[in-house]
Amino acid sequence: MRISPADRGSGMTSRRTRERLVQRLRDAGIRDPRVLELIRDTPRHLFVDEALASRAYEDSALPIGHGQTISQPYIVARMTEALVEAGPPERVLEVGAGCGYQTAILAQLSRQVFAVERIGALVERARDRMRDLDLRNVQFRHADGASGWPQQAPFDAILVAAAPEDVPPSLLAQLAPGGRLVIPVGPGGSQRLVRITCGADGARREDLEAVSFVPLLGGRQ
Repeated sequence: MRISPADRGSGMTSRRTRERLVQRLRDAGIRDPRVLELIRDTPRHLFVDEALASRAYEDSALPIGHGQTISQPYIVARMTEALVEAGPPERVLEVGAGCGYQTAILAQLSRQVFAVERIGALVERARDRMRDLDLRNVQFRHADGASGWPQQAPFDAILVAAAPEDVPPSLLAQLAPGGRLVIPVGPGGSQRLVRITCGADGARREDLEAVSFVPLLGGRQ
């Protein structure tokens, strides 16, 4: 990833500010050193409006327009850690790319990322950020994320950044043998983050923790 001195920022986006965020994530239970390093080094302030740049390294979700948010750094770290715990995946599907921050994290941990987003303006914004950071291993698709990207399946890992009522069978069908799916599931107010691993003896489901995500919607705009 190419990060210029301007990307590294000063003041509220400084190295010291980023280190404080990483320490908060450690205190919250994030342990994977690769994930913590990427949270520290990936310029989150580039993915939010300039007016919110001073808040980019708070551990909080922030608005990105179109009724969407950039996920809380803890959630990005937790989902990424759960996805790569068994080793860096080669091919990753991301459902709900948003502004592309989670995409950028995944792109630095895997050979290829296929990112699906239903809001066209966010797709263009995310593409611009990947170019800015010289991350060339990402393909974007403007489409209904619940359908995944069957033309590019199977995937070693799938990360979903919006919550369906239950796990979409279409996404499970796109997992490679041994693949992992990390997804929030359930209605608002009672969602759980789960990890599903596709093994020789079927799918194994693990309940990770309580979360709060926007619902996984169909269609595109």
